[in-house]
Amino acid sequence: MSDKDPISEAAPFQKDIFERLLAGEAILPNDPQLGRLREEAFAVKALLNQMNNSSNPDEIAQILSIILDTKVQDVTVFTPLYINYGKHISIGKNVFINFDCTFLALGGITIEDDVLIGPKVSLITESHPLHPEQRKGLIGKPIHIKKNAWIGANATILPGVTIGENAIVAAGAVVSKDVPDNTIVGGIPAKFIKNV
Repeated sequence: MSDKDPISEAAPFQKDIFERLLAGEAILPNDPQLGRLREEAFAVKALLNQMNNSSNPDEIAQILSIILDTKVQDVTVFTPLYINYGKHISIGKNVFINFDCTFLALGGITIEDDVLIGPKVSLITESHPLHPEQRKGLIGKPIHIKKNAWIGANATILPGVTIGENAIVAAGAVVSKDVPDNTIVGGIPAKFIKNV
């Protein structure tokens, strides 16, 4: 019989994979919780199928609230909308999301009040490690879109980017760096165009 405490010899406690992604931790391909990402994505997809086939704004808001695990207020969504994990998305009041947007949200997405999001916008909070042996892993970095910003059609916002208050992202832009308040950016990669 051993004198050692079995609790101290147990494997160290590992935080939930979703918490670790939100904290910016790299999740490697051999992570024991990796399968949970797929399970959650398919559970969300089942809800999205209902939401994206609805033409009732109240039903769309109700299902979106279930996906986000929080009640949305005065949010208009022109479906379809594609989300892989809703519990890391926060949407303020009076937000408009146009057709065919994609939110990959494991790194966290915050959309403040009065934001306009054009059609086919992609908010991508996830990336992969650069090392080839770890390439199938994931790294999350948050996206923050501040009050009254306007994201133009087919723009892509990359991981770790903050879009400033009243800022405008031109259609088709790929934004890899923060956008200051009251500015317009455009192009690939997005660059300053002028002040609002």
